[in-house]
Amino acid sequence: MSAPYRFTRHGRSRRAVLALVAVYGVLGLLLIAFDAAPWLIGAVALFTLPALWDLWRNPAAGIILSDENLEWFSGRLDGNVALAQIDRIRMDTRWDLSVRVTILTRDGKSLRLPPEALPPHRRMAAELTLRNVQIERHHFTVF
Repeated sequence: MSAPYRFTRHGRSRRAVLALVAVYGVLGLLLIAFDAAPWLIGAVALFTLPALWDLWRNPAAGIILSDENLEWFSGRLDGNVALAQIDRIRMDTRWDLSVRVTILTRDGKSLRLPPEALPPHRRMAAELTLRNVQIERHHFTVF
C-alpha cells in the first residue's frame, strides 16, 4: 500500500498576483505615458475581474489519489471514482500545451477532470502507473 497522493492548488498564488500587477502596470503606463483613452483602458481592465475574484475568494482545487479511489474537487464541483471502476485514463495534450484528463470507466462513462484540479501531468501519470491504472496519451489532436 502506498500513501495517498494529494495535490491542492489555490486561486491566490504568487503567479496570479504578479500577472495582475504586470497587467495593471502596463495599463497604467498606457494611460499615463501614452495618453490612452480611459474608456479603452477600463474595457481592457474588465477582463481581469475574474482573476481578481479568484484572488479574493482563494478557491481550492485538487485531487486525492489513494489505492482505492480517485477524488477531485474544484470550487463547488467534486467527485470520486473507485480505481476498480476505471478502464483507463486518457491524457490529451492540446495545442496550447495544456493537458486534458478524461476518466473512461468500465461501464462506458467518461468523466472530465477540471483542469485547475490537475497536478503536473507527468507526476499524475507516475502516481497512476504506481497504482496500475492504464494511461492512454494523445498528443495534439485537432478534435
